[in-house]
Amino acid sequence: MPVPVLPADIDELDHVNNTVYLRWVQDVATAHWKSLASKEAQDAIGWVVLRHEIDYKIPACLGDEIILRTWVGEASRLKFERFTEVRRRTDNVLLAQARTLWVPIDWRTGKPTRVSAEVRARFSV
Repeated sequence: MPVPVLPADIDELDHVNNTVYLRWVQDVATAHWKSLASKEAQDAIGWVVLRHEIDYKIPACLGDEIILRTWVGEASRLKFERFTEVRRRTDNVLLAQARTLWVPIDWRTGKPTRVSAEVRARFSV
């Protein structure tokens, strides 16, 4: 998923702020879910973050175009492990990588819910 670095993304150190990387991780995860999950799954299941881990390699700067890549690692009935890479488009250099643990919730109750084997198989590697 391509994203531009915008002026509002830049902090006082003149590079992309850490909170922007978190937003990108969440945005690409949401886009991935919506592109592959059935309408029924999307209507029934929401996602909340249990844990984010981000390793920053090289800062992104104003004017960079970023490519976000995400995939699901281990997926259990109550937890999905998701990986994200943040790369600069011009040279494909890895700027950051993230590992996030997501918990599925029932949209109606807001409580954790189990994910079917079918949904897990569609996303897990």
